[in-house]
Amino acid sequence: MANYPQLDNSSGVWNLRDVYNAVMGGYWPNANAIGLLGGPNDTSIIDKFNITHSGNQTIFGDLTRANKGMFSMSSFTRGIFAGGRSPDTNTIDYVTFVTEGNAADFGDLTVARSNSGGLASNSVRGMAGGGDPGPSVSNVIDYITMASTGNATDFGDLTSSRRVSASVCSPTRAVFMGGPTPSLSNTIDFVEIAKTGNATDFGDLTAGIRDATGVSSSTRGVSCGGVNPAETSELQFITIASQGNSIDYGNLTIAKQNSSGMNNSVKALIAGGQGGPANLSTIDTFIISTGGTATDFGDTTSNAGEAPSGNSNAHGGLNDGYQGTRPIPFQENGGDLGLYFGGEPAGGPIQFINISSTGNAQQFSDASITCHDSSGSGNKTRGISYSGTPGGIRYVEFATKGNIASFGDATATKQVVGCAANNTRLLAGGGATPSNVNNIDYITIGTLGNAADFGDLTVARKPLAGSSSNVRAVFAGGNNPDPSDTIDYVTISTVGNATDFGNLSVARRQGGSASSSTRAVFAGGRSTPSPIVDSNVMDYITIATTGNATDFGNLAHGRLGTAGVSNTIRGCFMGGLNQPTVYASIDYITIASTGDAADFGDLIAAARGGASAANGHGGLTGG
Repeated sequence: MANYPQLDNSSGVWNLRDVYNAVMGGYWPNANAIGLLGGPNDTSIIDKFNITHSGNQTIFGDLTRANKGMFSMSSFTRGIFAGGRSPDTNTIDYVTFVTEGNAADFGDLTVARSNSGGLASNSVRGMAGGGDPGPSVSNVIDYITMASTGNATDFGDLTSSRRVSASVCSPTRAVFMGGPTPSLSNTIDFVEIAKTGNATDFGDLTAGIRDATGVSSSTRGVSCGGVNPAETSELQFITIASQGNSIDYGNLTIAKQNSSGMNNSVKALIAGGQGGPANLSTIDTFIISTGGTATDFGDTTSNAGEAPSGNSNAHGGLNDGYQGTRPIPFQENGGDLGLYFGGEPAGGPIQFINISSTGNAQQFSDASITCHDSSGSGNKTRGISYSGTPGGIRYVEFATKGNIASFGDATATKQVVGCAANNTRLLAGGGATPSNVNNIDYITIGTLGNAADFGDLTVARKPLAGSSSNVRAVFAGGNNPDPSDTIDYVTISTVGNATDFGNLSVARRQGGSASSSTRAVFAGGRSTPSPIVDSNVMDYITIATTGNATDFGNLAHGRLGTAGVSNTIRGCFMGGLNQPTVYASIDYITIASTGDAADFGDLIAAARGGASAANGHGGLTGG
């Protein structure tokens, strides 16, 4: 059942992006951000909470049996309570959020067990990792498909057997933090939910811990409370899309263990548990993005005590869209990440910016990238760094913010190509081997393997800029041997030679580019080699037509080797060289208008000649 926003108690003026984010995050009024709490102290009662508003619970219904220490999973429509210890059971129950009432039988886990704190699910799959099957400790990870019913299937294994882990999730990853093995463990494991296989080491908690609970937004996972070796109030977080150790960022109102977490993408509730010998009815709350000291939310009366299990229809694993089927209300492609790979003089980590905002670049990956004189582009899921020094084609997954991996090789070892892409293909035109070449390579971005020959440019040249709509790729400028004003185009889906498009307003090489679905903007570059003049000129074309470029405005300063990224609204130009100064600065423009660029922020370090990629540029609209 779709759950579209209701406006009857949402006063004021809202834009579509605010509505989208609020409903997506479960904090729009009437967005049905429900928290369910089931089964502490061997009770069958399920309590219901409105996560958005402080207050006490109401009764939702009953589990099929009195239980505690269950695994929790949920989609937008169903809440799942699996396993438990009264005694250890393999039973899986489910409820439908919009229909209050008693739980029904879903199926069985592969192994009877209990004790995992937190949610591990996205809108499709739910997962149970580790736990207590009787006297032993398990490493088994099970999964279910939540829209159906039936028994769980083996997914793989944790890196070590343990129980009472704090589990958290994003739409793509499930993460399991800590738990005794039987000694206290600080291990953090993760799996990609859409795949099957054994868990991979993520990093470490600040200390070995057990009996903690987990909550998460789509980006941040938090371990709350627990024992290490005494009861603790500590909150520590990880960034789910990366890998690394947890960071301390706040405290619960008291030290406690065996609590349960419920959350939307903004607010966390930590309910019940034990503080010393006492069973607790209190519920703490904090904002996931900031942490700090938790505050009082209210109390649970029917489900006070040890090892309740929390569920939610708005947790971080579901933060990939409205709660139900919906049209995308703005920016069809939806992507907003811009990446910068390597560059001179020193290379460094892959960096990213959120194109629609402003601010300095942040680290995307722990890997140090030394490539330069490379180029790149991307589709909605992958960012590509193409050739350069060293050679080779490499890729990252935008969603996981992980390290770079090998894709394959170009048709020849070459530098300073121009790249353009739609959601299916990336084209790399021209470059140097070290002599100028006119060939165009292409790869199918969703696969792996070596590039194939696409055709030829009208003129051999390097280093040039590439840009695209969903249908056409355009290649502009370069040296031949002097700076060129040539613009070529090809139809991306049709292999063949390029056709003359028109001319730039100023001949130049190694500029940056950005595109909406209709316009390509070319920025900067070196216009004369002696004496050196690094240009600040920006000009634009309408990609679907042919003709000469038109003046757009100026960059903040002239520069060579700037790297461009864009979403369908805004273009950003990162770094560059104005002999002899290498810049860290990032400029931005609104592609549909004209005018001079404005300051966006800075790269982590000054660089030029790095590759760039974005998951929301104009070449992805309609594809």
